Amino acid sequence: MAGLIPKSFIQDLIERADVVEIVDSRVPLKKAGKNYQACCPFHNEKSPSFTVAPDKQFYHCFGCGEHGNAIDFLMKYDGLEFPEAVEELAHMLGLEVPRETTANPAEDARKRAQQASDYEQMERAAKFFAHQLRHHSNSPQVIEYLKGRGIQGETVKQFQIGYAPDGWDGLLQALGSDQRSRQQLLDLKLINRNEQGRHYDFFRDRLMFPIRDRRGRVVGFGGRILQGDGPKYLNSPETRIFHKGRELYGFYEARQAHRELSQVVIVEGYMDVVALAQAGIDFAVASLGTATTADQLQMLFRATRKVICCYDGDRAGREAAWRALENALPLLQDGIEMNFLFLPDGEDPDSLVRREGAQPFLHRLNQAQSFIDYFFSHLTETIDVQTDAGKSLLLKQTKPLLERVASEFYRNILIERLARLLRYEVSQLRASITNVTAQQPHTPQLKMTPMRRAIALLLQQPEIGKEVPLHPELAGLKLPGVKLLLRLHEQIHQGAMSTAQLLELWRGEREEQALRQLARWEHHLNSENMAQEFYAIFAYFIDLFVEQRANELLAKEQQAPLSRAERQEYLTLLQYLKDSESR
Repeated sequence: MAGLIPKSFIQDLIERADVVEIVDSRVPLKKAGKNYQACCPFHNEKSPSFTVAPDKQFYHCFGCGEHGNAIDFLMKYDGLEFPEAVEELAHMLGLEVPRETTANPAEDARKRAQQASDYEQMERAAKFFAHQLRHHSNSPQVIEYLKGRGIQGETVKQFQIGYAPDGWDGLLQALGSDQRSRQQLLDLKLINRNEQGRHYDFFRDRLMFPIRDRRGRVVGFGGRILQGDGPKYLNSPETRIFHKGRELYGFYEARQAHRELSQVVIVEGYMDVVALAQAGIDFAVASLGTATTADQLQMLFRATRKVICCYDGDRAGREAAWRALENALPLLQDGIEMNFLFLPDGEDPDSLVRREGAQPFLHRLNQAQSFIDYFFSHLTETIDVQTDAGKSLLLKQTKPLLERVASEFYRNILIERLARLLRYEVSQLRASITNVTAQQPHTPQLKMTPMRRAIALLLQQPEIGKEVPLHPELAGLKLPGVKLLLRLHEQIHQGAMSTAQLLELWRGEREEQALRQLARWEHHLNSENMAQEFYAIFAYFIDLFVEQRANELLAKEQQAPLSRAERQEYLTLLQYLKDSESR
């Protein structure tokens, strides 16, 4: 671990920072006597009760009670942990954060230097791809492709869109001048290494979309195929600086375009974000090819009071929307609006905004289905609520969902709507619904990646592991924690059927403390939903492995023809991926 930040430095940072300037950079302030005012960014209000006092270097909301200094504001508004907020404030003031000496100061310094170098290398890669888009021999065709999609030069520059050359090792030759840099490129998944030990570029002959974190640092890439075989989109695998479930493509650019985001629309693809921005709808983000996670939603709810989930109208799009709604239940607070828009068959935001224009698309967004309406339209889609059996089934399915709703307002509205559907008295229904978990806002204790969620669910309800066959081949998945997950899964199949038994097996191991922490994680799920979520995450890991294996075979074929068995395997994998997308 890095050393602690000296308290003296934090005090000096607070002294140097101007809380008015920090707040005003995110929430426009107006002078009000000796202080400054605005409508509170942390709850919904029409009259300003949020006050910033320059003499006290303190902010306070008389409406919701939020208060603090510049670091507190960055933590709350940007969704940062304390060390991250200190780093961000220091960065804004042009200062470097010192660290106190620890048991291994040399190792701490090495890790900090490595992280800084990683971000610099990713930025160099983004500049390399951007340069290739302008100067590579294939650039006329690639630029023509972009023009055909209606993307202009200013938008390309705004998102730093680039091109990965079609050669074997263009990026490697440009950035991998020595063994150390080649290893770094390998660690950052910018290059691969084949069985013969040769290195080659991970992205080749693809349109490149840099993925930036909340601070604007490039942490990963999405690559869109231009022609030929292979997955339509190839995303950076998880690395030490990139965690897919915690980032949103276009979020940084949207924050740069708007000092205050009045709304954000979640779409499915990189080109959707870019095409909408091109049309002037510059508040779209994409969830990197996965269902919108709790971490992503929490980041959005901290940045805006209105989120619109815009998905294709097919089965996959509707399933993704429902997963987003389920993830939002413990996060939605009073004053936050979440709506759902499903596009016509065969359309996506990219095609629709190019065909119809910005105003009709904005009209569609304004007509999006409310959270409440979508909640019940989804649940009643296959239930006949006119029958007693249908009513009892609806109550059974709805009750555990209501118990996860954090917002008192939304919970009451949902109960009232459900009472009308069931023809119950509202007071009778409310009394029958326990609401232990929803009494306080959801505050995750861990940044829960899909891997951590799977391990936590397996630890807390081991019997769900019995329902899933062992998949030892997943040990080849290049994802941190997969071997730990598979070992736990194996131990359950060997007879460890309680949390205490599992933890005892790991006593004295270096993973013990992490497992104990995950065993205490509050997931706010009932038993049935725990199983469903575990199965979904496990299926997601299988999809990742299949995609990884298909890419490995595709890379191998570029060196030498595949054997008949390998070719058949590749076709089988592609069919699996195609079927998976349609599920």
